[in-house]
Amino acid sequence: LFTLIHTTFITTSRMQNDAGENVDLYIPRKCSYSNRILGANDFGAVQINVANIDPVTGLYTKSYSTYAVSGFIRGHSEGDEALTALVKKNDANN
Repeated sequence: LFTLIHTTFITTSRMQNDAGENVDLYIPRKCSYSNRILGANDFGAVQINVANIDPVTGLYTKSYSTYAVSGFIRGHSEGDEALTALVKKNDANN
């Protein structure tokens, strides 16, 4: 009897930029409310930009905050609650 041992070396290739730093081809987004990863097939996920308002004048400051909400949250009819909580949390931090 002969025992055949087969060794396979798996090489992982990483993309590198000109500076030699490793960069990934795809960085998935995460839900801002639940921290779920938003996969490429999550067709119910949305990304919303909410305008930042100057509290004194009430005018748009030409900046915005970006929030991503997963299709799971939206599918359970909690999208409005999630967005409201995220905006309030951001408003309290500023």
